[in-house]
Amino acid sequence: MAGSERSTSNVASVSIIGGAFVLGGLLALGLVWGGSYLKGAAEVWQQSSRSVTVRGLAEREVTADRVLWPLNYSVSANTLAELEQQLSRHEQLIRRFLSERGFDMAEVSVTPPRITDQFSFAYGSDRPDERYRAEATLLLRTNDVEGVREAVPQATALVRQGVLLSPTYEYRTEFLFTALDAIKPEMIAEATADARNAAQQFAEDSGSAVGGIRQATQGYFSIDDLDSYTPHIKRIRVVTTVDYALE
Repeated sequence: MAGSERSTSNVASVSIIGGAFVLGGLLALGLVWGGSYLKGAAEVWQQSSRSVTVRGLAEREVTADRVLWPLNYSVSANTLAELEQQLSRHEQLIRRFLSERGFDMAEVSVTPPRITDQFSFAYGSDRPDERYRAEATLLLRTNDVEGVREAVPQATALVRQGVLLSPTYEYRTEFLFTALDAIKPEMIAEATADARNAAQQFAEDSGSAVGGIRQATQGYFSIDDLDSYTPHIKRIRVVTTVDYALE
């Protein structure tokens, strides 16, 4: 009876040991497989994170194709009737000046006059000689940029005729470029090519090769005067940001 119990105990011990070996083997196999999986996943993650983000720039200098020339003038008088006559006379002088230089009168518009009663702001000896003052603006909107550039210095002829011109920052000549849509595709292509060159240089320095575009963002187009002396020459810039994969 005792021998039978010892035999049963030995069999149980062998089973436990065998089971332990099997479990240990499975755990070892699991660790090996798990380590291999993690390594593969890390390699995939590493490959997916290999990229470079670069910016490409495109610039152009263009000539303005439209100009706004406001001729702001003022008159003074003691009566409103006389004030109106002065406004009309000066407007006609300005129109004749522009017409003589070949500008189309259909491109000219006049703002309503802004009239001030100067006696409302001064008393006694501080009052000016003439009670009313009016300002009006004759605006020329034209594509003849060179014509305007030539005519602007000649506007002193109006002053000699008694026209009081009042140029200010508010009433300054503005040169515009309106053909941006025509050059946008070419400039975007130039900016993208510039970004590709930058990515290629980075890839060469890091021993990699440039892959496909993962993401791209186009910046806004800016149009600025080349400088304060040549406002009719514009500098156009656009920047693109491109994310390239590295191989």
